[in-house]
Amino acid sequence: MAIRNILKNYTLFADGRGYAGELGDYTPPSPSIAAEEYRAGGMNGPVDIDMGMEKMTTSFVLRNYSADTLALWGIAPGRLIPITARGALESEDGTVTPVIHNMRGKIIAPDRGTWSPGQSASLTVNMTVEAFKETIGQRVVCDIDVINMKRIVDGVDYLEEQRKALGI
Repeated sequence: MAIRNILKNYTLFADGRGYAGELGDYTPPSPSIAAEEYRAGGMNGPVDIDMGMEKMTTSFVLRNYSADTLALWGIAPGRLIPITARGALESEDGTVTPVIHNMRGKIIAPDRGTWSPGQSASLTVNMTVEAFKETIGQRVVCDIDVINMKRIVDGVDYLEEQRKALGI
């Protein structure tokens, strides 16, 4: 049995600033389909219909109290914060494969945690994500851009025909 692609380490960049050595937990976006159940006459049971996507979110914890990150908070038209998370996947044979999450989104809730004397303060950053691209090695697994109506999964653009129909 081969042991492959075990996440060994990771780091994160927010608005171009690196947080190697300062990052705690990172929760990647989990794209999901907003499905509607459909059953009509002549069908033996319901099926799910793709009605778009659910809102994507991400969060990360900094092991310090970062003024630079707190200053990125807020929702403003056209203001999207670029976030890049990079991981190193290692296999039993010694192969190391990069995994990269490129995102653009808005910091909606910086959680300043609980302060206690003699303990370091952490900062949990919660974001909504409008664009998410996941690359493992050289393979683009998904490339989603909600505003520009793009959902490419393993090279297949599932919204291309809808964009054409709408003239966008």
